[in-house]
Amino acid sequence: MKLDFLFILNIVLFGVGKAMDAFSISLANGLYAPDMQKSRALRIAGTFGLFQLVMPLTGWICIHTIAEAFQAFQRLIPWIALALLLLIGGKMVLEGIRNREEKKEPAHGWNLFLQGVATSIDALSVGFAIAEYRFPLALLESGIIGAVTFVLCLFGIRLGKKVGTGLSGKATILGGMILILIGIEVFVTGLIG
Repeated sequence: MKLDFLFILNIVLFGVGKAMDAFSISLANGLYAPDMQKSRALRIAGTFGLFQLVMPLTGWICIHTIAEAFQAFQRLIPWIALALLLLIGGKMVLEGIRNREEKKEPAHGWNLFLQGVATSIDALSVGFAIAEYRFPLALLESGIIGAVTFVLCLFGIRLGKKVGTGLSGKATILGGMILILIGIEVFVTGLIG
């Protein structure tokens, strides 16, 4: 595999495609917490970027070590993503409907971890696409995907914060609905192919 401009551009564009779920959830997080501090936004984007870096490498390692077990697990990926995003999104919608005054940020602790897993679990299958690469090239591709995800997530949070301020109390419901729709989209796409 030749490392040139077109190869890098292809990886960046692929990274944009892989980052869309994380971008959308970052948008929802920004909607939910329009007063979010920069450090929290960096933590959220960093978590999503890290998961998008680690998951393809994990897939690559699985292909080179335990390919048969990984192929059996791949059928569960859409189900896992759907369950995680329905859980988090459903909680947000319920909180928005109940109009709770004290909101817990969904992108914190365990919820942030679950969001990271749910948005990047399909990136395990990228390991199949990069299986013929040597490890340094697989690491480079995963790193670029992670960096693209980080940047897009920061933009998503910022955009969500701007829109969320204008939406007031309805932002929680909208953010939860976005998570649910992403879960359904990941599920349907995973089942179809």
